[in-house]
Amino acid sequence: MKYFILGLAVLMYLLVIIFQDKKVWFTTAAAVILVAAGIIFPGAVFAAGQTSAVVSESSRLYPVVHAFAQLINWNVLMIYVGAMTIAALFLYSKVPALIADVIVSSCRSTGVAVVMILALTGFISIFVENVATVLVMAPIAMSISKKLKINPVPFMIGLAVMSNLEGTATLVGDPPSMIFASYSGYTFNDFFVSQGKISIFFFIQAGLLAGCLFFYCFFAKYKDKSVVEKEPVISWVPFTLLLAMILGLAVISFFSDGLTYASGVYVMALGIIGLLWYIFCQKKNAAEVKELVFGLDWETIFFLMGIFVVVGAISEAGLLQDLANLMARATNGNVLAGFVLILAVSIIISGFVDNVPYIIVMLPVAGNLAAQMNINSELFMFALLIGSCLGGNLTPYGASANVVAMGILKDEGHPVNFTGFLKIAAPFTVLTTAAAAVFLWFVWA
Repeated sequence: MKYFILGLAVLMYLLVIIFQDKKVWFTTAAAVILVAAGIIFPGAVFAAGQTSAVVSESSRLYPVVHAFAQLINWNVLMIYVGAMTIAALFLYSKVPALIADVIVSSCRSTGVAVVMILALTGFISIFVENVATVLVMAPIAMSISKKLKINPVPFMIGLAVMSNLEGTATLVGDPPSMIFASYSGYTFNDFFVSQGKISIFFFIQAGLLAGCLFFYCFFAKYKDKSVVEKEPVISWVPFTLLLAMILGLAVISFFSDGLTYASGVYVMALGIIGLLWYIFCQKKNAAEVKELVFGLDWETIFFLMGIFVVVGAISEAGLLQDLANLMARATNGNVLAGFVLILAVSIIISGFVDNVPYIIVMLPVAGNLAAQMNINSELFMFALLIGSCLGGNLTPYGASANVVAMGILKDEGHPVNFTGFLKIAAPFTVLTTAAAAVFLWFVWA
């Protein structure tokens, strides 16, 4: 059964890589097959010795209950849906555009303003989905580029890679961060300080500083000032909800042990409040509400559900422990070699493959490898998170934000090929990942 689970998982990942637009179908099918196999062969697929509050492990219904009650992390899914709703309303409010306008008008030159806008893009992406961040900042980038008659390609690529970079910094930034928090028991506050040491947020900021210096080299030569047409703010309510989400998660972290359902319920409730405000206070009709709701990233939600079940079966079959043993032999117990191996492999794989299934599979591996070397597991797990998230900047296909930015450039008459993207993104990825990784090593090694 172990080899059957491994073969099914490998096939699923290959199909997801080849046919990314159909990835939900493949993960769902794999999850259904594993649950069906668990029903046909009781105790053979999900054999972690766990018990269900509803049925015993020997029951035919155990695989179904186990998958839905224990393997699928509903708390992560609720946080994601609630945060996506608030983010969509935040962009609708025009507050991000106002902030960008203020930056442009207050900077001494367009070059500095561009770098500040890229930094702002990263900051917004800490709390807002990356693709949405790129979409709201793209008109500003294109407007400045047209006024000064400059090439918008570095600017647009900068929007994409900076949004991907900062999405890793907090619990609500990106699905990989939520998955990491779920696995490690991290709260919102633990992303800032954990075990008396600075945590992942600050390592990502080291990458942000390196990224800003990198792009300053592109734009420092533009000394003229540029004026962007200002748009009035529709409402400050979504911004208030965003602040409430951040502060609420911080408070919950003080009173909860790990990522409990309180976080998911709270963020989901804020999302519902925001949606009700959108319907009744903004007087939106059914078609407009439907457009907003259906515009959320539901594909990732269903994708995650399937992945949770598949990875649960992989873990309970002992395959992740086998992989950790293999990596331990390959590194011969050398901590630095293990650190570099996890970082390098994560960058390369995430440059071409969706980082969500990769990080779900590899988190237990990194933790087990650290345990075998008798070191703090955060060193390897942080390296995995940094490598897998920042590695998505490597190619045009490594992250959805990259694909969106390339599409906008093509529509504006500035198509970019793979090599053109790589010339900017590759050195950016190496520089930012190295800055974050070196900082991480000196703090946690």
